Amino acid sequence: MQNNHTPKTQKRTREPLLHITKRGAVSMKTAVLIRVAAILLSLIFCGIITILLTGDNPISIYITIFEGAFGNAHDTQFLRLWATLQDIAILLCISLAVTPAFKMRFWNTGAEGQVLIGCLATAICMFTLGGIVPDPLLILIMLVASVLAGVLWGVLPAFFKAFWGTNETLFTLMMNYVAIQLIEFFLKVADKSGSNTVGPNILKHGWFPALFGQKYLLNILIVAVITALVYIYLKHTKHGYEISVVGESENTARYIGINVKKVIIRTMAISGGLCGIAGLLLVGGTSHSIASNLADGRGFTAIMVSWLAKFNPLMMILTTCLLVVLDRGSTEVSSKFGLNSSFSDILTGIILFFIIGCEFFIQYRVQFNKKNHAEKEVAA
Repeated sequence: MQNNHTPKTQKRTREPLLHITKRGAVSMKTAVLIRVAAILLSLIFCGIITILLTGDNPISIYITIFEGAFGNAHDTQFLRLWATLQDIAILLCISLAVTPAFKMRFWNTGAEGQVLIGCLATAICMFTLGGIVPDPLLILIMLVASVLAGVLWGVLPAFFKAFWGTNETLFTLMMNYVAIQLIEFFLKVADKSGSNTVGPNILKHGWFPALFGQKYLLNILIVAVITALVYIYLKHTKHGYEISVVGESENTARYIGINVKKVIIRTMAISGGLCGIAGLLLVGGTSHSIASNLADGRGFTAIMVSWLAKFNPLMMILTTCLLVVLDRGSTEVSSKFGLNSSFSDILTGIILFFIIGCEFFIQYRVQFNKKNHAEKEVAA
């Protein structure tokens, strides 16, 4: 008997080797374990690279990184430790400054310029008023001037963004170059010799006092207070709540009655003002000099610090410490072992790659298919 039914065409497909799925809420313990594992793996990988490229013992490299950041038994004055803490304080201050803007999804790439304009305002006060007014009053004037300068540099792009929808990334980035050129102009006015730096020999007044014999201690204490205030502001105030809502959805914020334009301008005023304080700390409390490269790229590094910490001011302390220790330690490695400076950058890059990459595994779960290469028939 003839079968009138024609066979159905069939198509063979293969199951994927692995599946990537979005994780739910990850506990703090799990997130910490993943990050610790990433750091350990990065150190192992760096050790392998060190052996292959230099033949040196990787343990000695790691010890040198630690000593480069914190000093050794011969450093009885703890000079390296204090210098590291100072670098941590400055980078942390700038990171705290960009955090409100980034949490609001305002991409402030102009922290470098906002810090530099704070440096410039501080230096101008020291240059023009030094020796004319008492130092305590001069420091207060420097504080007000640096904050106002930073606020101006932050509010300008915010105003244009709020009312005309301009691109804040490009606007804030271009403001960096304006600040650099203003500093270059000031250098030519303040020092007729054409030097690229106006140093302590010119900016003689308005230096921060040394507390307990440590000139960096006041900077560190100021940043500690700023850290606590920013944490409270973002986590426990109405303004912090409004920043979060605007960052999630501007339409939702408008629907529930939040004045989005006001929030954008206010938040960038805070961001710029804190950057201005960082400029004050650099000139008045640290270098007592000014140059167009004084910020040293910290405005961009701060973005990574803020992002890695998930905009949590307390977590930023850890991420800032990590980046500063790596930077100072890798420089010591290059000096002590006579290696090319690029080698220390390689080690730093590898460690950062693992740290940043581990965030993927915190957000997503990778599952291998139990039936690898298993085929299933699907009716066409």
